[in-house]
Amino acid sequence: MSIEIDILNGDASWPIAKPLHQAVWGPDIVAKLPWGHVKWANADLRVLIETPADGLVCHVGIYFRTVTWNGQKVHVGGIGGVCTREDRRNRGYATMAIDAAVHTMRANEAVRFAILFCEPHNAAFYQARSWLPFKGEVYCEQPEGRIRFDVMAPYVFNIVRAPTLGTIDLCGLPW
Repeated sequence: MSIEIDILNGDASWPIAKPLHQAVWGPDIVAKLPWGHVKWANADLRVLIETPADGLVCHVGIYFRTVTWNGQKVHVGGIGGVCTREDRRNRGYATMAIDAAVHTMRANEAVRFAILFCEPHNAAFYQARSWLPFKGEVYCEQPEGRIRFDVMAPYVFNIVRAPTLGTIDLCGLPW
Protein backbone atom coordinates (compact mmCIF):
# COMPACT_ATOMS: atom_id res chain seq x y z
CA MET A 1 0.00 0.00 0.00
CA SER A 2 1.36 3.42 -0.96
CA ILE A 3 0.69 6.39 1.31
CA GLU A 4 1.63 9.97 0.54
CA ILE A 5 2.17 12.37 3.44
CA ASP A 6 2.34 16.05 2.50
CA ILE A 7 2.97 19.01 4.79
CA LEU A 8 1.64 22.09 3.06
CA ASN A 9 0.97 25.77 3.71
CA GLY A 10 -2.24 26.05 5.73
CA ASP A 11 -4.11 28.67 3.70
CA ALA A 12 -2.98 27.39 0.30
CA SER A 13 -3.97 23.79 1.11
CA TRP A 14 -7.38 24.59 2.64
CA PRO A 15 -9.21 23.90 -0.67
CA ILE A 16 -7.76 20.37 -0.57
CA ALA A 17 -8.67 19.79 3.10
CA LYS A 18 -12.09 21.46 3.11
CA PRO A 19 -14.09 18.56 1.55
CA LEU A 20 -12.74 16.16 4.20
CA HIS A 21 -13.59 18.64 6.96
CA GLN A 22 -17.09 19.07 5.58
CA ALA A 23 -17.57 15.29 5.45
CA VAL A 24 -16.41 14.80 9.04
CA TRP A 25 -17.69 18.03 10.61
CA GLY A 26 -20.44 19.36 8.40
CA PRO A 27 -22.41 22.37 9.69
CA ASP A 28 -25.31 20.18 10.86
CA ILE A 29 -22.91 18.03 12.92
CA VAL A 30 -20.93 20.93 14.40
CA ALA A 31 -24.09 22.82 15.41
CA LYS A 32 -24.89 20.04 17.90
CA LEU A 33 -21.43 19.94 19.52
CA PRO A 34 -20.48 21.84 22.69
CA TRP A 35 -17.73 23.60 20.72
CA GLY A 36 -19.87 24.34 17.67
CA HIS A 37 -19.96 28.08 18.44
CA VAL A 38 -16.17 28.47 18.78
CA LYS A 39 -14.22 30.57 16.27
CA TRP A 40 -11.05 28.65 15.44
CA ALA A 41 -7.64 29.76 14.17
CA ASN A 42 -6.55 28.82 10.67
CA ALA A 43 -3.75 26.26 10.47
CA ASP A 44 -0.25 27.49 9.62
CA LEU A 45 0.57 24.14 8.01
CA ARG A 46 -1.45 21.03 7.20
CA VAL A 47 -0.49 17.36 7.22
CA LEU A 48 -2.46 15.60 4.50
CA ILE A 49 -2.43 11.85 4.03
CA GLU A 50 -3.53 10.44 0.70
CA THR A 51 -3.69 6.96 -0.76
CA PRO A 52 -3.83 6.24 -4.49
CA ALA A 53 -7.12 4.37 -4.14
CA ASP A 54 -8.89 6.68 -1.72
CA GLY A 55 -7.49 10.19 -2.18
CA LEU A 56 -7.34 12.35 0.95
CA VAL A 57 -8.04 10.21 4.02
CA CYS A 58 -6.63 12.23 6.95
CA HIS A 59 -5.82 15.80 7.99
CA VAL A 60 -3.99 17.43 10.91
CA GLY A 61 -3.57 21.18 11.22
CA ILE A 62 -0.28 22.53 12.65
CA TYR A 63 -0.20 25.83 14.52
CA PHE A 64 2.71 27.93 15.77
CA ARG A 65 2.14 30.63 18.36
CA THR A 66 3.78 32.56 21.14
CA VAL A 67 1.54 32.05 24.17
CA THR A 68 1.95 32.85 27.82
CA TRP A 69 2.36 30.14 30.41
CA ASN A 70 2.15 31.51 33.95
CA GLY A 71 2.77 34.98 32.56
CA GLN A 72 5.95 34.04 30.65
CA LYS A 73 6.07 34.09 26.85
CA VAL A 74 6.77 30.70 25.31
CA HIS A 75 6.66 29.50 21.71
CA VAL A 76 4.45 26.46 21.23
CA GLY A 77 3.21 24.23 18.49
CA GLY A 78 -0.31 22.95 18.30
CA ILE A 79 -2.36 20.42 16.45
CA GLY A 80 -6.01 20.74 15.62
CA GLY A 81 -8.59 19.84 13.06
CA VAL A 82 -7.61 16.18 13.26
CA CYS A 83 -9.96 14.20 11.07
CA THR A 84 -10.00 10.93 9.18
CA ARG A 85 -12.58 9.80 6.66
CA GLU A 86 -15.11 7.70 8.51
CA ASP A 87 -14.67 4.70 6.20
CA ARG A 88 -10.86 4.78 6.65
CA ARG A 89 -10.57 5.01 10.44
CA ASN A 90 -8.61 2.59 12.65
CA ARG A 91 -5.87 2.12 10.05
CA GLY A 92 -3.23 4.31 11.73
CA TYR A 93 -3.65 7.36 9.50
CA ALA A 94 -4.27 9.79 12.37
CA THR A 95 -1.27 8.43 14.26
CA MET A 96 0.93 8.89 11.18
CA ALA A 97 -0.36 12.43 10.63
CA ILE A 98 0.10 13.41 14.29
CA ASP A 99 3.62 11.94 14.27
CA ALA A 100 4.41 14.00 11.15
CA ALA A 101 3.00 17.12 12.85
CA VAL A 102 5.09 16.54 16.00
CA HIS A 103 8.20 15.95 13.85
CA THR A 104 7.51 19.24 12.06
CA MET A 105 7.10 21.08 15.38
CA ARG A 106 10.35 19.58 16.71
CA ALA A 107 12.13 20.94 13.61
CA ASN A 108 11.14 24.45 14.73
CA GLU A 109 13.77 24.88 17.42
CA ALA A 110 11.79 27.63 19.19
CA VAL A 111 8.88 25.30 20.08
CA ARG A 112 8.98 24.30 23.76
CA PHE A 113 5.86 22.15 23.94
CA ALA A 114 2.80 21.25 21.90
CA ILE A 115 -0.82 21.63 22.87
CA LEU A 116 -4.08 20.27 21.53
CA PHE A 117 -7.71 20.24 22.62
CA CYS A 118 -9.91 17.18 22.44
CA GLU A 119 -13.28 15.78 23.36
CA PRO A 120 -13.45 13.22 26.19
CA HIS A 121 -13.95 10.26 23.83
CA ASN A 122 -10.56 11.01 22.20
CA ALA A 123 -8.53 11.40 25.42
CA ALA A 124 -7.31 7.78 25.55
CA PHE A 125 -6.14 8.01 21.92
CA TYR A 126 -3.91 11.01 22.67
CA GLN A 127 -2.71 9.72 26.03
CA ALA A 128 -1.59 6.49 24.33
CA ARG A 129 0.58 8.72 22.10
CA SER A 130 2.30 10.47 25.05
CA TRP A 131 0.04 13.54 25.28
CA LEU A 132 -0.46 14.59 28.91
CA PRO A 133 -3.57 16.23 30.38
CA PHE A 134 -3.05 19.90 31.21
CA LYS A 135 -4.85 20.43 34.51
CA GLY A 136 -4.54 24.21 34.65
CA GLU A 137 -6.61 26.96 33.06
CA VAL A 138 -6.53 27.94 29.39
CA TYR A 139 -7.64 31.29 28.00
CA CYS A 140 -8.14 32.35 24.40
CA GLU A 141 -9.65 35.05 22.25
CA GLN A 142 -13.10 34.90 20.75
CA PRO A 143 -15.09 37.59 18.92
CA GLU A 144 -16.61 38.67 22.25
CA GLY A 145 -13.16 38.99 23.89
CA ARG A 146 -10.86 36.93 26.10
CA ILE A 147 -12.54 33.85 27.60
CA ARG A 148 -11.63 30.81 29.64
CA PHE A 149 -11.46 27.98 27.12
CA ASP A 150 -13.09 24.95 28.71
CA VAL A 151 -15.24 23.39 26.00
CA MET A 152 -12.51 20.86 25.18
CA ALA A 153 -9.79 19.32 27.34
CA PRO A 154 -6.22 20.55 26.83
CA TYR A 155 -3.34 18.09 26.36
CA VAL A 156 0.37 18.90 26.12
CA PHE A 157 3.26 17.10 24.47
CA ASN A 158 6.87 17.27 25.62
CA ILE A 159 9.15 18.92 23.08
CA VAL A 160 11.51 20.58 25.59
CA ARG A 161 9.09 20.44 28.51
CA ALA A 162 5.44 19.56 29.03
CA PRO A 163 3.82 21.77 31.68
CA THR A 164 0.72 20.16 33.14
CA LEU A 165 -0.27 22.89 35.63
CA GLY A 166 -0.64 26.64 35.62
CA THR A 167 -2.33 29.07 33.27
CA ILE A 168 -1.92 29.19 29.51
CA ASP A 169 -3.17 32.13 27.48
CA LEU A 170 -3.26 31.23 23.80
CA CYS A 171 -2.98 34.95 22.90
CA GLY A 172 -5.36 34.40 20.02
CA LEU A 173 -7.98 32.02 18.71
CA PRO A 174 -7.87 28.36 19.77
CA TRP A 175 -7.05 25.53 17.37
